[in-house]
Amino acid sequence: MITPYEQNFGADYQRSLVSLGQTMRQIIKHFGVDTVYGVGGDFAANLIAALDQDGLTVSPSSNELNAGFCACAKAEMEGIGFCLTTYTVGSLPCVSAAALAKTEGLPVVFISGAPGEDEVHQSGIHHMVQPSNSWRAEYDAALDAFAAIGIRAERLQGDRSRGQPNISAFRFYELVKHAWLHREPVFIEVPRNLVSALTQPLSLPALDQLEGPELVFAGLEAVLGTIVQKLKRARSPLVYFGVQVRRNPELTRLMHAFCHRFQIPYVSDWFAKGGVDETDPLCLGTYNGAFSDAATRGYIESRADYVLDLGSSIIPQDTASAFHTGTHFIADFGNRTVVKSTVSREAELIRVLQGLLVADLPIFECVLPQRELPELDASAKFDFHVLVDAIAQVQAQQAFGTVFMPEVGNSFFASFGLRPCATEIGINWLANPWYAAMGTSLPYARVVSETIRRKQFSDRAVVITGDGGFHFQLNELIHFQKEGLPVTIIYMRNDIYHMGKSGDGPIYHCSTNQFDVLQLVRAYGGDGKRCETIGEFCDYYSRCLDENTGIRLIEVPCLPLAQYQCREIALLNLYILSRNGDPEALKQWNEQVSPVR
Repeated sequence: MITPYEQNFGADYQRSLVSLGQTMRQIIKHFGVDTVYGVGGDFAANLIAALDQDGLTVSPSSNELNAGFCACAKAEMEGIGFCLTTYTVGSLPCVSAAALAKTEGLPVVFISGAPGEDEVHQSGIHHMVQPSNSWRAEYDAALDAFAAIGIRAERLQGDRSRGQPNISAFRFYELVKHAWLHREPVFIEVPRNLVSALTQPLSLPALDQLEGPELVFAGLEAVLGTIVQKLKRARSPLVYFGVQVRRNPELTRLMHAFCHRFQIPYVSDWFAKGGVDETDPLCLGTYNGAFSDAATRGYIESRADYVLDLGSSIIPQDTASAFHTGTHFIADFGNRTVVKSTVSREAELIRVLQGLLVADLPIFECVLPQRELPELDASAKFDFHVLVDAIAQVQAQQAFGTVFMPEVGNSFFASFGLRPCATEIGINWLANPWYAAMGTSLPYARVVSETIRRKQFSDRAVVITGDGGFHFQLNELIHFQKEGLPVTIIYMRNDIYHMGKSGDGPIYHCSTNQFDVLQLVRAYGGDGKRCETIGEFCDYYSRCLDENTGIRLIEVPCLPLAQYQCREIALLNLYILSRNGDPEALKQWNEQVSPVR
C-alpha cells in the first residue's frame, strides 16, 4: 500500500522516516545524556518503551519531585538533564523542580506523556485538572502552570496535512536546543499516539555548532583594554567570580589559568561555590560580606585595590550580597570592572579571558592569609559550631576529593565555611543557594554517586542535612539500596526546625526523639553511628569515606543554643534581632560587622 508520504515525496523518502520516539531517543543521546529520571504512568508508557533502550535508561525515582531534582543534578553535573512523567498528576509535582531549574539557570527538559490527539475533545479524561461537574474540559493545566513561571511549554503536534510528515521531532529538538543554549528549563507534552508516528528525519549538528554565527557585539577589545590598564595600575588585584563561571567548565579553566599565570587571588560569591579547588593557595574561598571567613574578609576589604568581577549576579541578590546588611564590600567597591555574559554559553566572557591570558601584565606578589586548622578537643561536644573545622581536619588526610551536598537549613549555611578540595568529577559543593528548594540533597547525591561510579572516579559523596530536610526526601534512599550506591549522610538532629520560625508551635516539630534513624538506615541496607564528640565524629566519618560502601549515616544530636550555632547562622540571627529593634543585638551586630580597613 502506497502511503501519502511515498505518493508525495517518493519511496526513498518514505524509507527515511523514523518514529518520534526513536528520534527523541537519538536527540537525548546526542546531547550526551544516558539517563532520564522519571516516574511511570499510563500516558507515559509509550514514551518509556521508546526511550528505555539502545544505551538510554529511564531510571525510576521515588516520586516526581525527586525525579525533577535528579534531572537538575544531572544538568549541574553534565550540562543538561531530562525528567519524564505522566500527564498532569505526574508533571504538576515537577513545577517546584522546574522553578529551581529556572532560578538556578539549569537546562532541564521536563517531558510529560499526554492524551493522544484523537482523545482530546469535549469529554473529561482521567488526570485532568478540573471539577467533575465542569461543563468545559481543561487540557492545558500543566502547560499553563509551567508557562506561568516563565518556562517555554509546548505540546507536540502530529500531521496536519496529508503527505506531509509531522514536525514533532524537529520541535522536540528545537526545545532541547533552547534549554541547552540558554541554560533554562523547558516543558514538553507528548501525545501518546505520536510516539510511534512517523516524523521528519533529522541530521543533528554537533553541539559546538549550535551557538550560531560569530558574536555580533562590538567593543570587546575596548573592554579588554580597560581591564588590562586597570590591572597594570593595581598592586593587589582580585578576581571575584559568579555562577556564570562555575557553570561553564571552559570558563572556569580559563579563569584559573589566568589567575595562576599572573598570581592573582580569586574568590567566588556564594552562588558560585563548588566550582574550584578551595585549597588552592590563590583561592580565598567564598565572599559574602560580614558572613565571610575573617581572614578572607580582612584581605579583601583591607588589601584589594582592583576587582575584576566575572559573571556574578546581574542584580544584588539577597543570599549572595550579605542579606542586604550593607556589609558587602565588593558590591560597593569603586575600582571594579563588572563583566557579565548576555549571550549563550558565555561566549564573550570566554573571549575576554582568552585575551587576558596573553596580555602584557606583571606577575603580582600578593601576600595571602595563611590558613591553619584549629586544634580540636576530641572529647568536646560535636555540633554545628565545629562541623566545618572537623571536616577540614579529616579532609587534610584524604587522598581523594569529596562532593558536599548540604540540605536547606543550618546545614546549608554552615557548609559555606567548607574549603573543599579538587575532585575528579569537577564539582565539590552542590546545592541551590538562591531558590533553596528543600529536598534536593539526596536526589543530587544519587546522581553524583552514579556519575562517580560510571566514570570510575575516586571522589566521595557526602550529604549534610538536618532532620527536617531528611524526612522530606528519605524515600529516595531506596534507589541507593537498589543500585548499591555509596553515600555518607551527616544527620544533624534536633527534632525541630531551627530557621525562619517565630515560635515553637507544633508546625516546627519536624521529628520526635522516639524516631530511630539508625534502624531506618539499616532497613535500607546501610549502617550508622550516633556521634556526640568531635573524636567520635572524625573517626567514624573517616571510616565511612575510606570504606565508601553503601549508605552510611552519622547521627549528631544538636542543641538549638547560641554557643553551638555555626558562625553564619549566629550572625544572621543576630542581624534579624537587631532589625527587630533589640538594642543589645544592635550593639553586638555593629561590633561584629564593622568594616575592615
